[in-house]
Amino acid sequence: MTSGQNNLHRMMLAAIFTIAGVAYANAAVIRVQVSNYRFNPPQIVAHVGDTIQWVSSDVAPHTATARNGTWDLPIPSGQSGSIILTGAGTIDYYCRYHPNMVGRITVLKGRAR
Repeated sequence: MTSGQNNLHRMMLAAIFTIAGVAYANAAVIRVQVSNYRFNPPQIVAHVGDTIQWVSSDVAPHTATARNGTWDLPIPSGQSGSIILTGAGTIDYYCRYHPNMVGRITVLKGRAR
């Protein structure tokens, strides 16, 4: 790659990251507590770009597994895990180790200003 191509490549990457940063500038972090073999709150409303963070205080490991197969997040005992929401819709999820643990995320497209 020539130095001119390299500079163009860097400028394009900078533009992409700037646009992505603007798109998610108002993003929120929504915490879901994992304790007593439950997700709390079990139902949440979020927006595209928000981060969902599951924080476990249980002694057992868990997962947050989307029923539609889009993600399968391990949540080790006493630790946390997170995802960033990339599309609108409703996502039902559960723990693979404890299938009675269920939750739902309703993801909206825009954020009220």
